Amino acid sequence: MADRDTAHEEASWVDRAAEAVYGRVFGLVSWLGLPPWFIVTLETKGRRSGRVHSNVLILTQWGGQRYAVSVLGDGSDWVRNIRAARHEAVIRHGRRQRVRLEEVPAEERAPVLKAYLKWALGARHIIGVPLNAPIEEFERIAPDFPVFRIVKV
Repeated sequence: MADRDTAHEEASWVDRAAEAVYGRVFGLVSWLGLPPWFIVTLETKGRRSGRVHSNVLILTQWGGQRYAVSVLGDGSDWVRNIRAARHEAVIRHGRRQRVRLEEVPAEERAPVLKAYLKWALGARHIIGVPLNAPIEEFERIAPDFPVFRIVKV
């Protein structure tokens, strides 16, 4: 995973600007509750500041349940905040919904990661496994990408 971390740290100013625009546009989309259903804003309590932090996420569905995936791994701020907040959060897609994010064990993540790539087009190059790859390829990389089952509170 070191290569992905280094690539993220060395993002050009263009990449950072595009990410900021993406976050603002899709944050507005999720705040208004506009389609598509899989773009949401996750609100978590900051692990150090205690202030509410918002992150735009792309969710996926698998087996009749919704999931959040961290393509930046365990070091992602929203993942660290969720863990520190005892997995409690709010998801906003038009209205606010209190949720609990239950971490999925690595050995159960592969089919969720595969389903995630159907919607999260920008994540395909980060995850590094083609959408049509066999499930064994997703099993190999699953420990690198935290997955959380979303449960209504």
